[in-house]
Amino acid sequence: MIQILWWMIVGHLIADYPLQTDFIAKGKCPSCSPQFVPWYYVLAAHSATHGAAVAMATGSTFLGLCETIVHFCIDVAKCEGVANIHVDQALHVVCKLAWLGILYWGIV
Repeated sequence: MIQILWWMIVGHLIADYPLQTDFIAKGKCPSCSPQFVPWYYVLAAHSATHGAAVAMATGSTFLGLCETIVHFCIDVAKCEGVANIHVDQALHVVCKLAWLGILYWGIV
């Protein structure tokens, strides 16, 4: 289980930092998105990258989809100023712990 958590966290770090370009970081936010690409397209693609990392780490497409949806919502909250970077990152880690718990208790 620790190995799965490790790979989910590593996947998150890769998707949120080296793979998140300046275009994605700005384009995923409703208030600062370039007009030529809707913000929700950019955020959906970014969130799906996170979902893919979770799916690969857990072997569960369902958990990957859950990650995609929750990551989208958390990032909207950050973009709208409801959460700061620290809350944003903490919530993402809490999600990884939730996915691990779901796997451990055999819910999925």
